[in-house]
Amino acid sequence: FTTDREGNGEIYVMNADGSGQTNLTNSPAEDFDPAWSPDGSRIAFTSGRDGNSEIYVMDADGSDQTNLTNSPAFDSGPAWSPDGGRIAFNPDRGGIFSSIYVMNADGSNLTLVTDEGGSDINPIWSPDGSRIAFVTDVRAGNTPGIFVVNADGSNLIPLADFPSPVIDRQPTWSPDGSRIAFIEAAREAPGFPQVLPDIYVTSDDSSGPAGPTRPRTRLTNSPAGDFDPAWSPDGSRIAFTSGRDGNNEIYVMNEDGSDQTNLTSNPASDSGPVWSPLAIAEPTPTPEPVEPTSTPIAATGDGDGAPVGAIVGGVVGGVLLLAVGGGVGYWYLRMRKM
Repeated sequence: FTTDREGNGEIYVMNADGSGQTNLTNSPAEDFDPAWSPDGSRIAFTSGRDGNSEIYVMDADGSDQTNLTNSPAFDSGPAWSPDGGRIAFNPDRGGIFSSIYVMNADGSNLTLVTDEGGSDINPIWSPDGSRIAFVTDVRAGNTPGIFVVNADGSNLIPLADFPSPVIDRQPTWSPDGSRIAFIEAAREAPGFPQVLPDIYVTSDDSSGPAGPTRPRTRLTNSPAGDFDPAWSPDGSRIAFTSGRDGNNEIYVMNEDGSDQTNLTSNPASDSGPVWSPLAIAEPTPTPEPVEPTSTPIAATGDGDGAPVGAIVGGVVGGVLLLAVGGGVGYWYLRMRKM
């Protein structure tokens, strides 16, 4: 998440229960927009340390902070593709227009995804990597809102577009790709009061209706405003930012909006939570096969030195058998599958 508790924007990491809060960036410039790589080894982020906003990447422990864009434009909003090979972002090339671009994870092969006819921000990949959701403020022939486009720039579809002054922002796909969480707010306008954002969720059904008739479920209802929704890797929880305690804090709730809990409780402004990916378990090593043998591998003796116990091992049908014997025979023990 991002916090200004050092006097400027820094990227921190913490455990899911709010403990272990640690500064990763330690830069006098503004650092924000953190995004974990799918394997959890790196974090992309936006930084102003070179005089304008650029896309950087660092290792998960904050080391090896590297500029990827090196552009005179204002670059922000990095989002990793599910395979970790590409990063989508939005550079502001001046004026009212900005577009969604994609580059390789090392900064090479910059590719335009959306055309120059809109002001496009907040890109986020679908879990299967085939599509990108984003927000547009200005687009000829369309109401501003949330749009979905194929990763190659084709098949642009409005997902949630509302007449002004209502605005939809910050789309984020659930891990299984079935739902999209987003925020909805309203600018102050004649006859229409300003409404601070709350978090909603809708189905990922691009064939369904967009705009006011599109089914959606409201998850938060705070007069202070809730924003920055971020799904947990298993889809059971959503982290978000809320101003309900007098300043911006990181909260977490269940996917249905229940059990909303403050994690940070800090007088600074904390915002923009993102979850690290689930840890990948190390594969269980395959046991070495045990060859059948009739040679005792352990033995004891009585007081006269005569053997009274022996263990004979072998594998039968994939099961390790141990025969523990004395002077009158053996007991066979079925130990475990190999």
